[in-house]
Amino acid sequence: MAKKIATVMTDMFEDVEYTEPARAFKDAGHEVITIGAKKGKEVTGKNNETTVTVDEGIDDVKPEEFDALFIPGGFSPDMLRADERFVTFAKQFMDDKKPVFSICHGAQLLINARALNGRRATGFKSIRVDLENAGAEVLDQEVVVCNNQLVTSRDPDDIPAFNREALNILSA
Repeated sequence: MAKKIATVMTDMFEDVEYTEPARAFKDAGHEVITIGAKKGKEVTGKNNETTVTVDEGIDDVKPEEFDALFIPGGFSPDMLRADERFVTFAKQFMDDKKPVFSICHGAQLLINARALNGRRATGFKSIRVDLENAGAEVLDQEVVVCNNQLVTSRDPDDIPAFNREALNILSA
């Protein structure tokens, strides 16, 4: 059954950490909806390889309209976590035990949502202490799946494993 995936992002996302999972999700028949500060705004990846037009503004969507949350890495999650609307949005997915897919720096949004205490997770090496301080059990693995809900990976090299596990959860 096709799932509707909320993808939160702004400028400076890690290009391949958005494009490759989004392509895998779409190829599997799922709908990927990009959510940013404002509908129709163009956001550009930090490598200037990808420009995305935001499908929906954060004020125009609710977590209950989606089946899963995808947080690409790069600098985007750090900027998003400064906006309480995105923090609250992400927290709701974790509280509702809906699938959440976070790669690289994506977990920064979950840290600010105070949603990682007691969870197993991974992320880019520079945020691992932050993950520990947020109460997560941090594992240095290409992909970590916690409670068949939270899928985290470290960096672009982990994308194949990240996609595999995210798609497994979406197909369940």
